[in-house]
Amino acid sequence: MSHIQADDTLREWTESAPHWKKHAQTIRTMFAPLTRALIEEAGIVEGQSVLDVAAGPGEPSLTIAEVVGPSGSVTCTDAVADMVSAAKSEARRRGLTNIEFRQCGADSLPFEDNSFDAVVSRLGVMFFPDPLAAMREMLRVTKSSGRLSVAVWHRSDLNPFSYVVTDAVSRCVETPPVDPGAPGAFRFAEPGALTGVLRQAGAIEVHERLLSFHIQARISPEEFWALRSETSGTLRARIKKLSAQEKVKIAHEVQKAAREFFPNNQMSFPAQAIIVTGKDGS
Repeated sequence: MSHIQADDTLREWTESAPHWKKHAQTIRTMFAPLTRALIEEAGIVEGQSVLDVAAGPGEPSLTIAEVVGPSGSVTCTDAVADMVSAAKSEARRRGLTNIEFRQCGADSLPFEDNSFDAVVSRLGVMFFPDPLAAMREMLRVTKSSGRLSVAVWHRSDLNPFSYVVTDAVSRCVETPPVDPGAPGAFRFAEPGALTGVLRQAGAIEVHERLLSFHIQARISPEEFWALRSETSGTLRARIKKLSAQEKVKIAHEVQKAAREFFPNNQMSFPAQAIIVTGKDGS
């Protein structure tokens, strides 16, 4: 990935930060099952020190801070300053005092070797400019007795939370071909893809878990479209070029396609993710 592409990705996430902060409580609820599974796979318990890489506006860091308790600690990191600021604000609101914050990229972590009992990243590694370098860094700061666990999306066709939007938008707007190796939500969607990167980074005892869960929240189809169209930089860029009439048409198409996943007007999408876990083998 070139420096220009990396800068573009960082710029996109910087522009997305206010929207992620706006929808943070809904997103926390949506991905709570994935957070719980990640905590389980990483073996996180009370009293541990944990690093969360690419935490966005604070999750799963804030949930992990509650798990490890006052005798434990969490370090919440993200490459985007506004994301870190949003996470800090939420931690203060909840009265959490066992959490620290650092702005840094995943491939250049400002921590000593063997610093953390566990290192996690939830739905972040797909967007890293250099996933292999990031995995090496995360392993480096993990204690030899600890685990690194990362979660990514399984295939798009298994995740209607994504495809009901992309399919509807593609019917209204020409969609350019996607480079499968470029940063994106489904970059490591195939089983074994991320496992190979983690092994190449030097991990041992690597295993992969397929997690089926439901993305649920008390929001309507209209609120779902607002969340998806605001938090996705790619969608915002495509929609921005459209006329007011075309924007209304796309919103209608998405809400119509998503309606089957809103029993009682509340969101419930079946979803699948892959959690890959390993230990530092150096």
